[in-house]
Amino acid sequence: MIPPGKTIGIVGGGQLGRMLALTARRLGYRIAVLDPELACPAAPVADVALTAPFDDSKALRRLAEASDVVTYEFENIPVESLRQIASIRPVFPDPEVLHLCQHREREREFLKKYNFPSPRFEIVASANELASALTRFPGKTRLKSSAFGYDGKGQLPLEPSANPQQAWSQINVPRAVLEEHVPFVRELSVLIARQATGLSVPFPPFENRHQEGVLERTIFPARTSATTATAALSLASQIADQLKLVGLLGVELFELADGKLLVNELAPRVHNSGHLTAETCHTSQFEQQIRAVCGLPLGLVTPLCPAVMFNLLGDLWVQGEPDWSPLFALPGTVLHLYGKSVARPGRKMGHLTIRAATTEEAIRLGNLALNPIRTKAGLPALTA
Repeated sequence: MIPPGKTIGIVGGGQLGRMLALTARRLGYRIAVLDPELACPAAPVADVALTAPFDDSKALRRLAEASDVVTYEFENIPVESLRQIASIRPVFPDPEVLHLCQHREREREFLKKYNFPSPRFEIVASANELASALTRFPGKTRLKSSAFGYDGKGQLPLEPSANPQQAWSQINVPRAVLEEHVPFVRELSVLIARQATGLSVPFPPFENRHQEGVLERTIFPARTSATTATAALSLASQIADQLKLVGLLGVELFELADGKLLVNELAPRVHNSGHLTAETCHTSQFEQQIRAVCGLPLGLVTPLCPAVMFNLLGDLWVQGEPDWSPLFALPGTVLHLYGKSVARPGRKMGHLTIRAATTEEAIRLGNLALNPIRTKAGLPALTA
């Protein structure tokens, strides 16, 4: 057990690292962060902030020596860097879990090997292989880069008549995964924490809506049947056990019209869809991650109330910092800004959580809060 008072190292200093650090400090932990950016969001709330590339051996050693246990906040980290840290201090989730989840081929092959339901796929490494693979899919497909894809980046939807040479040139990667188009009715995610003892605790499913590959909002609890919710929790638990996970895992799912589920992606870290747990559960996803990696008992995750989270993207900053003051007059509203100095279209700058008696009321209040800001930024109004 790593008790409060010790130091947690975090590889990555983005908004997830910032929220992890803030939670850990409340629990009495010290924080050491490694990130390439001097002004990363987590730096102001860390006790030790190391600015260096993720493959800098000296900085990795300094982080390990300053920490009692180390975790990470996103997938695009060289796994060899985590292995180096793990030779000095414990790293959770295990670097081999990251090695699997950060690469779409390995992730898909893992799901297939253990019979976890997922979209049909083929691996391609050239335009000719893509042309051949396309003949084996009857309808629409999606071409995804094998590595370094996130928030919809490195993905290309393809019609049956797509030109394989043009598509391969456009995605511009050495290897990719061609997947069948999934006509889902709902995107779900389950966040599950698991201890080294094998005990796991999943949060109830979250319902997610994306725009251009970026999460636009999360509804909690998900508006799905009890049968589907139970199946989602069971699936997440089985995957966590198979990975021998220690820490937190996000399992992204497609719900089909008949209620069946397909696994879309795995993320061994705190997850964008779970941000609202800070206001809607006894134990947030951030505290649960800390409890899991430090060997503390896992917390209660029963929802306290319905809620909706809206991502705040850099598009809202087109005319400068938005006027947030009207949001504070709305009941159940909690604003989180990540402290990023530069706003770019599509960049996650913060999020807004709305708590209410029903999800419908939370959606209505969220639209009421954000539409004046969106209108001023020249963006379409939210209607549902």
